Amino acid sequence: MSFIVVPACTDKDDYTSSPRENFEALWKLIDENYCFFKLKGIDWNAVHTKYNAMISDTLDRYELFNVLGLMLAELRDGHTNLISTFNVTRFWDWSENYPDNFNNVVHKKYIGTDYRIAGGLRYLIFRDSIGYVYYGDFSAAVGEANLDEMFLHFKDCKAIIFDVRNNGGGSLVYSERIASRFITEKLTVGYIIHKQGPGHEDFSDPYPIELEPSKRIRWLRPVAVLTNRSCYSATNDFVNKMKLFNQVTIIGDRTGGGCGLPFHSEIPNGWSVRFSSSPILDASKAYTEDGIDPDISVNITDADQLNNFDTIIEEAYRYLKEKTAGAVLQK
Repeated sequence: MSFIVVPACTDKDDYTSSPRENFEALWKLIDENYCFFKLKGIDWNAVHTKYNAMISDTLDRYELFNVLGLMLAELRDGHTNLISTFNVTRFWDWSENYPDNFNNVVHKKYIGTDYRIAGGLRYLIFRDSIGYVYYGDFSAAVGEANLDEMFLHFKDCKAIIFDVRNNGGGSLVYSERIASRFITEKLTVGYIIHKQGPGHEDFSDPYPIELEPSKRIRWLRPVAVLTNRSCYSATNDFVNKMKLFNQVTIIGDRTGGGCGLPFHSEIPNGWSVRFSSSPILDASKAYTEDGIDPDISVNITDADQLNNFDTIIEEAYRYLKEKTAGAVLQK
């Protein structure tokens, strides 16, 4: 004999749809946990006054969502989202008001179709014994064996171009895994601080972030890392690490930033909230929330794009060719 258990029905769930209660809960959640108020010069009390005037009990859920989304946009933070079953708020001004410095059509002409794929990496040997790798998403897995295969393929190359343009971030695990292939000794690559109380400046002391060198194949020959403003979050973290290494040169445009580790929570009606809570600082204990400048600044002009010419790749190629002129590879 079998039994089917049917959950009891109820006319009321655990969520509240009160616009004002949800507004106050969200404002307080951000007030006590967000980490960049001082850095960005945000008067959160003034924000409360501004949006409180827009809240009434007659708002439907879509209207409430829009008001709360506008309030969160005051943080000017690409890591901040309100997530409902019907929409997700987002802030993209950190990249939208800047040159693209990447064109998919032009890029495809450069890499063609005869490239290798190792996890999230696409790679090939470019011109004059210079390797090229494109990594477009730090959410795309890159295993240790993937990296071994890529570096073995580049064993006769004098240098590599590592292109992370238009990479909006993902996992810090892959940032650390890849960066560890470019060092020979442990290095402090940054610091992290945590909120310790509800005050806007209630932070812990900076705690060092140390990168251990990989015990597998490493690359100590010249590297050009290509960046644009759409390099965000874990990609910004990767550039922050790579910029410290002597054999690495950053070429392109300023990154998009996003140095706050996101925190996830929920407001009374069940909508999820994500926002920056723990800042990651660079090795000099400076914020990189607004991005990291390249060592060599290059922009792609409209004329270049029309001629299928990627100015940033070409500058990296020219730079590396000049840097490695006369270099003899050690086997």
